[in-house]
Amino acid sequence: MKIGVIMSSFRVPAYEALAKAADVGADGVQLRNERGELSPDELDAEGRRRLRQELGRLGLEISALCADYGRSYAQAKQLGWLVPSMKKVVDLANDLEVGVITTHIGVVPEDPDDPARAAMAEALSDVGGYAGERGVKLATETGPESPAALAQFLREVDSPGLAVNYDPANLVMNGFDHLAGVGILAPWIVHTHAKDAVRHPDGRKEEVPLGEGSVDFPTYLRALRQVGFDGYLTVEREVGDDPERDIRAAVSFLKGLDIR
Repeated sequence: MKIGVIMSSFRVPAYEALAKAADVGADGVQLRNERGELSPDELDAEGRRRLRQELGRLGLEISALCADYGRSYAQAKQLGWLVPSMKKVVDLANDLEVGVITTHIGVVPEDPDDPARAAMAEALSDVGGYAGERGVKLATETGPESPAALAQFLREVDSPGLAVNYDPANLVMNGFDHLAGVGILAPWIVHTHAKDAVRHPDGRKEEVPLGEGSVDFPTYLRALRQVGFDGYLTVEREVGDDPERDIRAAVSFLKGLDIR
């Protein structure tokens, strides 16, 4: 497995984040592409050429793109713009020769007869089919529902373009088993976020630096290897006063484990 960093965790402009990712010793970087300087509408042909050139200069791969618009796919038809926007990101991924886009799809409705569940499935079948035809996986992030519930939904949609970005910390914070979930979601896991967290007895959720929370990283990594995952462990740090320090420590922590 390789170590990546999601560029937005540095909380600096894109090209500065790329340089920091290389400096902390990452193998790759996950880009943010829903808005800003690396969005499909802002990144023209010259911009894409420059981005590839800079990544090559820094010795970095792209672990995945990220396009999270903060809206549920159950609302896609009413919104009108969500699926077309994601298709633009799929085209960007195809142009950059990146095989994975991570996102949040919203909470999957539990009731199989809920119209919102059917609407979500319809929208994801559309964008998933578009992605699959172009050799791209749209990977939804774990956490809002149990691994079993997400697996059942993915089986229902049955799109070759849909996959999973496995985030063990999100599962911990929501009270789900982050170890058992690996086996349940194994057929769909194409990318992971390396993040740690605790769920306090009163239900409070807290993201913490890698190695300081409830994610059992040695056992978790063994579980990933057992199901054949050999992709990226991409560090994500969404809180903290000094993200660069925490990311550097996270990369060091992962390199200290048996991940190769």
